[in-house]
Amino acid sequence: MSDAAVTAAVTRVPFDPQSMQRSLFQALLDAKAEFGGDTPALVDGDERTLTYDQILRASFALGSALKSGTRKGDCVGVMLPTGAAAALTVFALSAFGRVPTMLNFTSGAAGLKSALATAQVRRIVTARRLVEVAKLEDTIAALADSGGDFEIVYLEDVRKALSLGDKLTAVAGTLAPRLVAARPDPSRPAVILFTSGTEGEPKGVALSHANILANVAQVRAHIDLYPGDIVFNPLPVFHCFGLTVGTILPLVAGIRVVCHPTPLQPREIVRRIHQHGATILLSTDTFVTQYARAGESGDLDTLRLAVCGAERLRDETRALVRRKYGIHLLEGYGVTEAAPVVAANQVEANHPGTVGRLMAGMEARVEPVAGIPGAGELWIKGPNVMLGYIKPDAPGKIVPPDDGWYNTGDVVAIDADGFIAIRGRLKRFAKIGGETVSLAVVENVAAALWPDNAHAAVAVPDGRKGEQIVLLTDAAEARRMDLIAWAQNHGVSELAVPRQVLIVAAIPVLATGKTDYVAVQKMAGAAAENS
Repeated sequence: MSDAAVTAAVTRVPFDPQSMQRSLFQALLDAKAEFGGDTPALVDGDERTLTYDQILRASFALGSALKSGTRKGDCVGVMLPTGAAAALTVFALSAFGRVPTMLNFTSGAAGLKSALATAQVRRIVTARRLVEVAKLEDTIAALADSGGDFEIVYLEDVRKALSLGDKLTAVAGTLAPRLVAARPDPSRPAVILFTSGTEGEPKGVALSHANILANVAQVRAHIDLYPGDIVFNPLPVFHCFGLTVGTILPLVAGIRVVCHPTPLQPREIVRRIHQHGATILLSTDTFVTQYARAGESGDLDTLRLAVCGAERLRDETRALVRRKYGIHLLEGYGVTEAAPVVAANQVEANHPGTVGRLMAGMEARVEPVAGIPGAGELWIKGPNVMLGYIKPDAPGKIVPPDDGWYNTGDVVAIDADGFIAIRGRLKRFAKIGGETVSLAVVENVAAALWPDNAHAAVAVPDGRKGEQIVLLTDAAEARRMDLIAWAQNHGVSELAVPRQVLIVAAIPVLATGKTDYVAVQKMAGAAAENS
């Protein structure tokens, strides 16, 4: 990226709590007024470019059509890939006071049924094109045959059936938006998302308008954004990172966003990044590694930084991307329950091995954990922390965090300068012979030996030592004796050497790029029983 572009006026905005006292749709209206209705704002996967005026007009028309048969405050399912259709549907529902409920279409019929019941969804908005491309015919059939009290609405059908009233609403909304759009209380639910389910059944997370816009304001205060920046977002909108940072933030901040419907197309993504001159990539360690390997030298030269979350950013990934492209990789940390960004590194303060410092307006405390010295369980509080959980055993009921404090379940160490190092999830520690062992350390040892492969460690019951560690890896040459030798040579406790090494074709991952530890646990358990 040119020096002229880097030294352009910075849009880093001091955190202002007042900026979150509005609805998501009002934030979009304000962005249109600030940046101009004819400003290109979003590029879809089919290369169609939408301006702010076009987004608003389409949102009013679609929202008018979708509101029929629902009431303000109702949860409406959104099952769409990242792109214009998803963004328009979210803003269309928000414009008329409905609550977009983001559904993970990769979770299968059982996962979707659970989400629908938990959030009490009566209508699902999807697209025939998605069903065809993602091969969801069996999933849709299973939902239809389940006898659930909900309907499936296809956007293609809605567009064809737009009434004169819908079209007039679009005109009126464009001319006098404040007379047409709903005005929900910023403290009321804006969206419902679901936890990733890496370790159990997903729970609904209710985020208010204020929660999401607070996080948008926090990120804008934390990382430099330039007027000419172009964000490339291939992350799913049912994941909070893809929705808040990848979709809502660019539109609110007046920065063009290029959407891609799936993160699983490395060569196509590299081509589109180059084509559009994208300067910021949103990704995960797993995906950015694939993109770096898929591209040739020069293909990603327009990128000045990639912001990575959802999983640990490995040293090997940093080295590959720096050597091949000279790109800054900024590791951050987020949870759906915090809308999602909690902490992030910055270009001027980038400390590898940490996830950076806390977002503005947040508080953190670290509670000691027995057997884990120098670290503890992270609790957070702030304007971006969720309204509460909606649990499967209490559908529709939002249970707020106690006194606003949310227990992340992650074990961290925070240094004197405020940089946060993630040691692992509390559930990701094994008890072996009375000692506490981090499963993340086990994975790190494997990654040091076989950096080009994927690894996942879990604990399974052991009658003699309480638990034993099983390592799953797609490295065909992986051997336990190599792990023992590496641990001895680097001062790592041999307790961190897995009892079993299971070589698999691929490590199961979720659509967000995170390791699917539920699936890994089942594979490891089966292997342990047969050993």
